[in-house]
Amino acid sequence: MVAIITDAFEFVKCYNQIAMGFSLGIVGLPNVGKSTLFNLLSTAKAEVSNYPFCTISPNVGVVEVPDERLGQVQKIIGSAQAFPTVIEFFDIAGLVKGAHKGEGLGNQFLSHIREVDAILHVLRCFKQEEVAHVPGEVDPIRDLEIVNTELILADLNLVEKRLEEFKIRAKSGDKKVLKGKEFLEKLRDELVKGKPARRVKIEESEKEFLVNFPLLTLKPILYVANVDESGNPQWVEKIEAQAAKEGTKAIALCAKLETEIGELNPEDAQAYLKALGYEEPGLKRLIQASYQLLDLITFFTANEKETRAWTIKRGTKLPKAAGKIHSDMERGFISAEVVHYVDLIAAGSYIKAREKGLIHVEGKEYQVQDGDLILVRFVV
Repeated sequence: MVAIITDAFEFVKCYNQIAMGFSLGIVGLPNVGKSTLFNLLSTAKAEVSNYPFCTISPNVGVVEVPDERLGQVQKIIGSAQAFPTVIEFFDIAGLVKGAHKGEGLGNQFLSHIREVDAILHVLRCFKQEEVAHVPGEVDPIRDLEIVNTELILADLNLVEKRLEEFKIRAKSGDKKVLKGKEFLEKLRDELVKGKPARRVKIEESEKEFLVNFPLLTLKPILYVANVDESGNPQWVEKIEAQAAKEGTKAIALCAKLETEIGELNPEDAQAYLKALGYEEPGLKRLIQASYQLLDLITFFTANEKETRAWTIKRGTKLPKAAGKIHSDMERGFISAEVVHYVDLIAAGSYIKAREKGLIHVEGKEYQVQDGDLILVRFVV
């Protein structure tokens, strides 16, 4: 017997579990503020110490992505609860020069970085005599180059090992293997020049050789300038310029200030921010920037019990989005009722949105848009 299900909330028994899938690793030299930032991002408390390598294993924190639309959808649908979408953050111990060769337990930590989807590179701009800085004087551009060089060298080692395998296999004359060998040689030559893999032009036909090949410098990167109360504009400008050169972005925040704000109640925190001339906490900007870094969007599901936000890559089609909720929904996908957030708000209710023809039925080829509210129909 085949049953058509239209109420995913009744079907999915594990619905209250948090759906993961996207993670970011917080990296940088020792004592630049990585663990302090991690503590601010999550309720999990990493060890913070004035000693290099104090973080022996990666701490993992689950962080809510702030989205005002969630509360609005909950209000219109009349859900009893609301659950935001989340991102995982990994606090990874400080890297040092020579990490790719195992210096400072580097290989162990580099392996942790390979498991994340993107990198947050924290750079120290603040001066604080009592907190040691391994390379010496504060110079975030130098620090940036040290860490990036270690990541490139680690990738170079990996590429050279893979290339040796392809050279042996290429003796057979297999055209696909020969093409893979040629691609790896191109990638190796660019890494030798100090260019990260994400800045190497990779043809569509070459991407298959990167499957299950976790290159560190292929991951998106966001630079985080950890400043003091002055804002350290002289360093921030240089970091932003370097980020632009690499085709990425940088964000500045003061971890010390954010810690003080985090200890206040919401009303006092807002007043404190206003007095300092800020519209919103730096952490909120960081979380949103991290979300954008991975080119993620949010869609919603809702009924009288709960409204929930879900994270997917931009361009994801409906069956894959349904699979984010439950694998059975992807396998048995039929169609989905879709109404965009803006249209739902304008209508004022789901019923009125239907009456106005704002709810449309979409099939397997529909690409989910940021802000879509979806009701999936599927068979079991």
